[in-house]
Amino acid sequence: MNPSNENELTLAVLERLEGATDPRFAQIMASLIKHLHAFLRDVDLKPDEWMNGIQFLTAVGQACTDKRQEFILLSDTLGASMMVVMLDQARALAQGRTGAKATEATEATVQGPYYWEGAPEQPLGANIAEGVAGEPTFYSGRITDTSGKPLQGALLDIWSGDGEGNYDMQIEGAEMAARARIRTDEQGRYWYWSIQPSYYPVPVDGPVGRMLGGMGRHPNRPGHIHMMVSAPGHVPVTTHLFVANSPYIDSDAVFGVRPSLIVDYEKHPAGKAPDGRVMDQPYWSAHYDFCLAPRQA
Repeated sequence: MNPSNENELTLAVLERLEGATDPRFAQIMASLIKHLHAFLRDVDLKPDEWMNGIQFLTAVGQACTDKRQEFILLSDTLGASMMVVMLDQARALAQGRTGAKATEATEATVQGPYYWEGAPEQPLGANIAEGVAGEPTFYSGRITDTSGKPLQGALLDIWSGDGEGNYDMQIEGAEMAARARIRTDEQGRYWYWSIQPSYYPVPVDGPVGRMLGGMGRHPNRPGHIHMMVSAPGHVPVTTHLFVANSPYIDSDAVFGVRPSLIVDYEKHPAGKAPDGRVMDQPYWSAHYDFCLAPRQA
């Protein structure tokens, strides 16, 4: 069909999918074409605006390196990453739970661009941020399933920036810092030392930063610490703990804050900490219990 108007053009492009051999790929592409064409009609896109969009996407690709993924940043700041996370967790829980409600499991949020595979495994009680700038913080809690059963040997894969908002990956030549893999004891308990993370801006020196400026948006994320939580036979979760009352807690640039993940950090004077360690300076503590949904056999 040779299209003679906008609607016929959309139908003509959709007809070209008839030879697709992967049904899921065809479904995704058909929806993409329909929504893209509808968007172009809705805003009556002009040729110079279309070219600006092409140049923007080209610049996003050119900004990507082995340590910087500008397309993930674009996805994050448009809320697309968080939408995929929400859909994926709801799907996994719906397919895998055994009578438990999806709301009972710890909520997931975006992974972000700073995960570094291969963090060292450290014992319970370790200081995983030795020498890292920031105020010392004692983290503790339990990992259970949705019925409250403690999960022995459950894994916490933890990472965060420092107290100034910098990740090790952002520092030229830096080795892993504020990262560790820790396993729970027979009662499902975990505890370790790190720092209280600070809020920080996402990178704004590239095309996504210029987009945020054009939208009149700030680029900041509230203070948070990342973790992947997993245990055999359970649905894993990638999530954060957010520092309550952190700047930007109500306007995260990547829309990752979920109320259930906001944690009160309690300040303590110097002295004996909950794990018996004697602190010669004030410190903070944060407590959080993670809950994993059983995966159906």
